[in-house]
Amino acid sequence: MRQLSLIFIVSSLCLLTFSRCALAAWQWKRVQQAGGLLPILKGGLRIDANQIAIIAGIPLLLSPWLGHSALAVDITGVWFQIAWFLLVLLEVSTPQFIHEYDTRPNRLYVEYLKHPQEVFGMLWKGYKLMIVAAVVVLVLFAWLAHRLFAHGIPDAVLPWWQGILFFLVAAALIFLAIRGTLKHRPINPSTVAYCGDSMLNSLPLNSLYSVSYAIYSMKNERSAADIYGKLSTEDINTIVQQSAALPAGMAEIPTLHNQTPIQARSRPLNLVMIVQESLGAQYVGNLGGAGLTPELDKLANAGWNFTRAYATGTRSVRGLEAVTAGFPPTASDAVLRLSGAQSNFFTLAQLLKQHGYLSRFIYGGEAHFDNMKSFFLGNGFDELHDRSSFKNPEFVGTWGASDEDMFNKLHGLLADPPSQPTFTLAFTVTNHSPWEYPSGRIVPDGNPATVENTVRYADWAMGRFFEQAKQSEYWENTVFLIVADHDARVGGASLVPLRHFHIPAVILGADVAAKRDDRLISQIDLPPTLLSIMGLASEHPMIGRDLTRGGGDRAMMQYGENYGYLKNDTLIVLEPHKAATQYRYTAPATYAPEPLNPALSREALAHVLWPNWAYRNQAYTLPHLRQKT
Repeated sequence: MRQLSLIFIVSSLCLLTFSRCALAAWQWKRVQQAGGLLPILKGGLRIDANQIAIIAGIPLLLSPWLGHSALAVDITGVWFQIAWFLLVLLEVSTPQFIHEYDTRPNRLYVEYLKHPQEVFGMLWKGYKLMIVAAVVVLVLFAWLAHRLFAHGIPDAVLPWWQGILFFLVAAALIFLAIRGTLKHRPINPSTVAYCGDSMLNSLPLNSLYSVSYAIYSMKNERSAADIYGKLSTEDINTIVQQSAALPAGMAEIPTLHNQTPIQARSRPLNLVMIVQESLGAQYVGNLGGAGLTPELDKLANAGWNFTRAYATGTRSVRGLEAVTAGFPPTASDAVLRLSGAQSNFFTLAQLLKQHGYLSRFIYGGEAHFDNMKSFFLGNGFDELHDRSSFKNPEFVGTWGASDEDMFNKLHGLLADPPSQPTFTLAFTVTNHSPWEYPSGRIVPDGNPATVENTVRYADWAMGRFFEQAKQSEYWENTVFLIVADHDARVGGASLVPLRHFHIPAVILGADVAAKRDDRLISQIDLPPTLLSIMGLASEHPMIGRDLTRGGGDRAMMQYGENYGYLKNDTLIVLEPHKAATQYRYTAPATYAPEPLNPALSREALAHVLWPNWAYRNQAYTLPHLRQKT
């Protein structure tokens, strides 16, 4: 078994590396433009080690005790032949899949297997020669697998202590190979993404890994209709369009519409989004909170301050999908983590690219966390600056470089602008357990390691940045958004604890007038509002309202299994497999039951079903991107 495992490891590495190099040679012009072959091979080695360790791990661990058994060796040989066949089959399928969909086999490959008659009929009619060649290759490699793995020789019996030592060493190596990193999160496709070309980011993967990860990710793609109830597709789109005051869009992208800015500009403004980690209204003085954010309060007085802004969820990925893509929440995971949204999915960066913008993401931590790196690079972002790009940071904690380091990076990039306009997304990390920050910046209250003190530090770091920004040349031609991704410590006895979805949201910079806005808004209203302030006429599928032209009467949020739809002061709560309930909400935490309004209940149901439908039907994109799906 040890010998067979070693043969499988070496031969699989050779097979997958050869396939990867052949694909890179085929796409060499794109590979060369993105930095050459090295990042593909380095990432590929990590992914292949993960895949091969999963396949060969159990035989290796069992070999000290079963390796001398002929039956165990034969079973291992069969297992390796099956695995080898799957590796070859997926790699052989890859060139045609890339030709059709510009990516390695993914969830679409699996979905096609549900319709074998139609798919194989289509392939046979259109690609006979390719199918014959693929079958010949598969037969040759199946024969090679039989030669390599079908005639294994039993291992020599090891002394008991050597068996234990082998097991321990093998277990450690297998664990490291499968995890792929010593950092916080195990390896995933985002770890090896390295450029803004989503097809090239799939080359470091192998196709069996790519398909397996897509199958694994499908567990997060829950059907909202199965949980909350059904509406017809026509009703869903009609209700959502009417609620957002949108005209009927094209059939494939029903919410696609033109947005005219409130004022035209000779040069559109640069955009900076500062997403604050876990900064709920409970901490913010001007929102009635604990008064831990004096710097934010000053900025709120100087900008467009939304006092009733609500987050769409309780996770960072949920807030990021709302503010960067304008995408509302649903029972599935956030789109950043869903395999079908890793390319050709609408984001502000996709839209701004059409207007000549350079888009970049700054994060003090590891950008592969929560699949941010893969999603952003695959959907319009041009540059990514995460922990590894920070030179000599002032402080590095569990989650990465401190907020002041992130803001230093942000200021440096803004102060040295490229020739084109820019969109910069900056995401803070400090306000997160275990509450670490550099000493000497604030006077902590009591135990330094508390959320209250990290809020104070995060606020200090942001205030320091804006002091620099206001004295810089870029201030006059840049609009800034400060918004939280979600609140910290979300909980409570209510079905949807609305007070924990209340967050700060402030727009300032350039010529934005100072005003207090008490309208009820959602995170998804912010991207279209920013486009209007920036002076950009655009076409997009976002259902958020341009707050420069009205709107501001509803918010939506996902809280575990429950969905909340807040319209003015009326809250509709949808629970799994239960009838909807309605409440009169009075901030901060009073819920008075009311008779259900059927029309409002249908409106809430349409809004929780629509994002699920839009994702599954590739209907949240731009027309030129949909042509690639």
